[in-house]
Amino acid sequence: MKSRKLSRKRSRAAIVTAAAASVVAGVALVPNWSAGAAVVDDPTVDAATKATFQRLADAVFTDRTDALVKGGGNKRTTSRFTGDVKMSASQNRQESSALTELRDRKTRLAELGEKYSAGSTRVTLDATRVTGRTAKADVTETTTLTYTKVKGNEPKTTGFQAHHELTFKADRQGTWQLTDVQDTDNGYIAVNQVAQQPVAVKASTAPADDNPPEATRSATTRPAPANPKNMTASGYDYKAMVAYATKYWNNYNKDYPDFNGHGAGGDCTNFVSQSLKAGGWKHVPGYTYDFHKWFGNADIQSDSFVGVNEFSWFALSSKRVTSLANVYQADIGDVVQMDFNKDGEKDHTMIVTYRSPQGVPYVTYHSTNTYNRSVASLVASYPKAAFYAYRT
Repeated sequence: MKSRKLSRKRSRAAIVTAAAASVVAGVALVPNWSAGAAVVDDPTVDAATKATFQRLADAVFTDRTDALVKGGGNKRTTSRFTGDVKMSASQNRQESSALTELRDRKTRLAELGEKYSAGSTRVTLDATRVTGRTAKADVTETTTLTYTKVKGNEPKTTGFQAHHELTFKADRQGTWQLTDVQDTDNGYIAVNQVAQQPVAVKASTAPADDNPPEATRSATTRPAPANPKNMTASGYDYKAMVAYATKYWNNYNKDYPDFNGHGAGGDCTNFVSQSLKAGGWKHVPGYTYDFHKWFGNADIQSDSFVGVNEFSWFALSSKRVTSLANVYQADIGDVVQMDFNKDGEKDHTMIVTYRSPQGVPYVTYHSTNTYNRSVASLVASYPKAAFYAYRT
């Protein structure tokens, strides 16, 4: 979550008058399609149509996954849909652009040593809303990508869950056309989603006399200077942090509130704080707005427990973390943050759940719910972002 303080037809008479005027002028009011064409009443969305909506949504995101794994080629799963439910011409162009961007991302990933040997995407239809000739379909995408093991013992897979809203419009014959795809998670894009400019959010603030500490930006060059982590010096249980993050990355712990859907950044920092708490971080009680305090449970959470910038201020001022010079130095239990547009406001918080022998950290996070995504993937997907890494 970006900051705790985020903000959680004409009348019948007018139509008749216009129609009368048009008759006087010798102009007939007709629907906006050719005269004599067959026009159906507002179509209904039955179970079979909903199932086809789901299959087309599945095809859209499968094509995006394939672009990362195979490069996509010219054979698209969506091209099979030519009947009562299909892609509109404009959305087809949009998806072509998205696939081109993802193929470019595949190339950048390969340059950083990351490749995928297989991908699996499954889409479920959560809800459908129909108004006249427009239908909105809410779907959940679950995607798993299998890493190509060139060397070492990296994680076998990475994966995520993402939520989308698809808009379908019926033409004059009653054929439904997919006209728009929107990502509805509060967080930031998954590896097979096309880049979007983060929404500008009111900056986090702290009292002027508190002098919140500024984190040092971490480099993204490889290889990173050696900075091995002492796994016992702090007294924290880093394996417990990893176990917690692995358990709850897409199955939220009911003992805490879920901030996904409650402002930019969603649940990301709340999730990382929970993981750190599971590994031994202790509460520092006090006022919720005092960034020197840190606490969270089902009923109340400090700003530093759920806010990206406030977390950084607390972690640094309390000496529970130190800044790392390079993001590739991060190890399990360490925290990585990103500022997507380098505006000085950090946007996203993640926890490291694996580090490969080749020196690549893998992060897990909420909003969009993601597990074991490599830092190399983040660097390739956001080449203009600023990174901050913290040794816990």
